[in-house]
Amino acid sequence: MSAPSVTHVSSRDNPVFKALRSLAHGNTGYRKQGRIWAEGEHLSLAALNRGMRPIMGVFSESFWPLAQALYAQSATVNIVLQDALFDAVSSLASPARMGFVFELPPPPVIVSQAPSVILDRLQDPGNVGSVLRSASAFGFGQVIALQGTAALWSPKVLRAGMGAHWGLQLIEGVGPAELGQLTLPILVTSSHQGDYLHQMIQKNELPRHCAWAFGHEGQGVCAEIEALASLHVRIAQPGGEESLNVAAAAAICLHASATACSGRIQPQAS
Repeated sequence: MSAPSVTHVSSRDNPVFKALRSLAHGNTGYRKQGRIWAEGEHLSLAALNRGMRPIMGVFSESFWPLAQALYAQSATVNIVLQDALFDAVSSLASPARMGFVFELPPPPVIVSQAPSVILDRLQDPGNVGSVLRSASAFGFGQVIALQGTAALWSPKVLRAGMGAHWGLQLIEGVGPAELGQLTLPILVTSSHQGDYLHQMIQKNELPRHCAWAFGHEGQGVCAEIEALASLHVRIAQPGGEESLNVAAAAAICLHASATACSGRIQPQAS
């Protein structure tokens, strides 16, 4: 295998710098460029450990001597930016000094029987990323994002996901009617109707395979998904709060499914 190429960039007019900055600061720039920007060692290692192959490594000039030993062989092309230029690319308060660019995966099709998470117009990137982490942790490998949901591969969602993206099948821009392709029951959380989750666990009433739908932070799930729901589920809140943050609710529900349906996933070996 030939040695990776190395290009040093010192000008803001350089087209590579401009493309990187657009990718790192835009919510939907990845859709236009067909590329994903993952900044920092944690995200980069998470991708590499999943077998992802970056098309470009990007390093600050001060980090490059160490990067040559650690990361320079990971991509076929390496870009070394002057520190000030890397800081301009970074969207972090403390720039991470390195990152990788990956090809955007081709959009997968909905797998009708795959345990799934449905995101209905979730707006907050932190919430979306957190739900993706829970989905990955608890064995829900397919995530279906309806139109109006925060862009799944945006830098903010990617950071909040902490590497979960690389282990999931992510489907964006779906209309409610397309959820009819799912052949497993859809469960919808509600603050005012349905059975309590803990009671369903006690009675062994949680479906073995299912799709959990989580809705807009203020409006909840749309009427179309309500109509498709097989079950409505409530989370008991003995402390008396009106509602839970959607990411917290998702973690509770997905963990409940994972532990109640032990035949579907096994604990990770330590």
